Amino acid sequence: ALDLAGRLGLRRRVVLPFAPERFRETSVIDRPGDWGPLFDRVIGEIAATGDVVVLGLDEGDDATYAAANHAILDEAEALAGDDPSQVVAVIAWEGGSRGQGDLTEAFATAARTRNHPVREVLTT
Repeated sequence: ALDLAGRLGLRRRVVLPFAPERFRETSVIDRPGDWGPLFDRVIGEIAATGDVVVLGLDEGDDATYAAANHAILDEAEALAGDDPSQVVAVIAWEGGSRGQGDLTEAFATAARTRNHPVREVLTT
């Protein structure tokens, strides 16, 4: 989604719970597929515009990713200003929940709770 947004000339902003290098290890290359090079390129492009937000959260805390999810929505709402209808949550996943503790599903639920539409990008 971020790659396509860049090709379309859209502004991209990324909120990460901790340093991009560590996030890459814990949430990018540990997934099926060859996501590492794409992540590196896209984060590099976005960092060059100053739109990578690193929260500096504790990577050992189980609640870190959930807190990052809420920070992402907070950031989107702040950028939307007086027009929250501009916020659309985009999730990239296999198309279904992995069960209890699935943070992608939790993000979608949090977005819907805040009355934001959710768009899915299927990775399979």
